[in-house]
Amino acid sequence: MARSCAITGKTTQIGGRYSNRTRATQFNPTGKVRRKANLQKRRIFVAELGTTVLVDISTKGLKHIKKNGAFATLTKAGVI
Repeated sequence: MARSCAITGKTTQIGGRYSNRTRATQFNPTGKVRRKANLQKRRIFVAELGTTVLVDISTKGLKHIKKNGAFATLTKAGVI
């Protein structure tokens, strides 16, 4: 399974590198690059269930949990 955030669904993105030489020559030999999401493996304690849940989560997903609470966020995402 591809690495993706359990809350936000963020995955890797494919983009191009940019060379400063492009401005002069209109030739960009740098190719493609895969930009990975900032994923962290975290154990999150859910007080309503009294257990911990292990999730791969992005840092933006951690902000969602901090703002809305663990139980509400994880149930909306379908993790629990």
